[in-house]
Amino acid sequence: MKSIAVFCASSIRSKEIYKEAAYNCGKALAKKNIRLVYGGASVGLMGALADGALEAGGDVIGVLPHFLDRREIAHKKIEMIRVKSMHERKLKMHELSDACLTLPGGFGTMEEFFEMLTWAQLGLHEKPNAILNVNGFYDSLINQFDVMVMEGLLKEKHRDILLIDNNIDALIDKVLNYKAPEVKEWLKKKRL
Repeated sequence: MKSIAVFCASSIRSKEIYKEAAYNCGKALAKKNIRLVYGGASVGLMGALADGALEAGGDVIGVLPHFLDRREIAHKKIEMIRVKSMHERKLKMHELSDACLTLPGGFGTMEEFFEMLTWAQLGLHEKPNAILNVNGFYDSLINQFDVMVMEGLLKEKHRDILLIDNNIDALIDKVLNYKAPEVKEWLKKKRL
């Protein structure tokens, strides 16, 4: 495991508990010699994440679309890759990483998280997908995944693709020990 893509909020209005968790996440990745790949901002959880990694001597790469350069305020102390669109951002982050980890965030974070999770479900990659469930932030979403399984809309083996913990060190250990389930036969079924 050389690098992990982390999705999280750039909002400056987030609670201190989330900023602290982001900072500690960056620090934990650096201590394990895992390069951080993230959205490139210097503000919000993104900024705290990068700062934690940098202050612990970690390697950090930001991926930022040109049109967000001012809004998300690009981090000045990291290697930055600029792309044209949000789609290119996700694809580049995916290409540069061996796993995906999601911290608290809004619509953008959810969109990035769900695309990576869907790609795993479809067998397009076998990378671990993880949620750091800080302060119960994702409890309702996790419950919804269980409802999807109960209602027959999501296979349990696909639900189990997602790794969840509220402790960053325990979550990194789960990521490092992850073995992707076999999902390729799902794609081979004939369409009606």
